[in-house]
Amino acid sequence: MKNKFRSGCPISSALDVIGDKWSLLIIRDLLVKHKKTFKEISDSDEKIVPSILSARLKLLESYKLIFKTKARYNKKENIYLLTEKGIRLTPIIIEFSLWGNSNMREFNEINDIEGLNLEKTLMIQTVQDSYHSMLLNFR
Repeated sequence: MKNKFRSGCPISSALDVIGDKWSLLIIRDLLVKHKKTFKEISDSDEKIVPSILSARLKLLESYKLIFKTKARYNKKENIYLLTEKGIRLTPIIIEFSLWGNSNMREFNEINDIEGLNLEKTLMIQTVQDSYHSMLLNFR
């Protein structure tokens, strides 16, 4: 997959990779909901279609935000896991969650999310620790 960027601006470069409608939701599902398989991710409330999910997973993998491995219990099934680079997106996921929780309730029935009342640094650390723990138990 050829890497194409609009400019050398770090914000623009980041948006070229994770700025679409789906990439951060996929990262959220991996990071927060500990989803690992194509089916688990495609079953999310947002209903991403398989062709888009496949393309986004390939994109995220090409930029080393995720990696693909085989399931221990079924060597035909792919498992998607975040790399450290992907896990470092936790503050962005938390910020989007806080902003959406505070500013979108008047427009949509926002789900209450456990932990959004914690101090931000503690929330970030809790999410990252939980993911690292899941990775240790997975291997």
